[in-house]
Amino acid sequence: MNAVTIIADKDLQWKESLTTESVFVRRSLIAAAFLYLTLFLFIPLAAVFAEALKGGILAYVGSFLNEDALAAIRLTLLVASVVVPLNALFGVAAAWVIAKFDFVGKQILITLIDMPLAVSPVISGLIYVLLFGLQGWFGPWLADHDIKILFALPGIVLATIFVTVPFVVRELIPLMQSQGREEEEAAITLGASGWQMFTRVTLPNIKWSLLYGVILCNARAMGEFGAVSVVSGHIRGLTNTMPLHVEILYNEYNAVSAFAVASLLTLLAVVTLAVKAIVERKAHFPTIVADPISNVQTGSIR
Repeated sequence: MNAVTIIADKDLQWKESLTTESVFVRRSLIAAAFLYLTLFLFIPLAAVFAEALKGGILAYVGSFLNEDALAAIRLTLLVASVVVPLNALFGVAAAWVIAKFDFVGKQILITLIDMPLAVSPVISGLIYVLLFGLQGWFGPWLADHDIKILFALPGIVLATIFVTVPFVVRELIPLMQSQGREEEEAAITLGASGWQMFTRVTLPNIKWSLLYGVILCNARAMGEFGAVSVVSGHIRGLTNTMPLHVEILYNEYNAVSAFAVASLLTLLAVVTLAVKAIVERKAHFPTIVADPISNVQTGSIR
């Protein structure tokens, strides 16, 4: 019996020891979970695609070819391309500070990072209205200098950043805390610079969690509705993202086009989930590596 078989047997025994329920109970719970997902997830998703294709494939494709739809798609992708890198940079920096150092106000910083998860997205949009609206704190100054924040791209980006801040940070903090500081300290002791330590020690250790957080952040950025709805102004062809465009089409009783654009958002979500599953598998699945000395195969996490 080789090392791989021993590891696999121990892993199976450990999983079996986690539950003592009978086979009937386990299968019933699994069936209930699938039934719940079918009723509240799969059937609604199927209904979206059914409604989108009700007018035929030509009508479906035509829903994406008008200028308003194309503008909404471009704006959604543009906002995501700005928000995700910024949140990734902030997430790495904030997680590094929180996980590696002790300082006064650390808990306050963690609370502020978690705030978007507790505050309604509509409230987060109103925050920027109070700051940058004509009657807000900075509104008169911005108007005097002809700088547009609300009802323009900057306001949409700011609102989206606010609601997506926690995703990358929250994926990295537990991992960095569990890894400790020993490897970084060893690299510094051996003469590595700060940048070399980060790129050769820290980043390889957090790359899968970082990618996982980026995927979640991107999904939320493309699908955000509440905060963006408050600050966008709903200007056709200019400040409507895809979720806002869906709302407008539906309110105009253009159901086929509304569901067509909604189906595109759904497909983006499915792609996101597929990439997420691949990242999870890559991050946690044991890769077989051959030991060149003993020529014994062992399982290791890559």
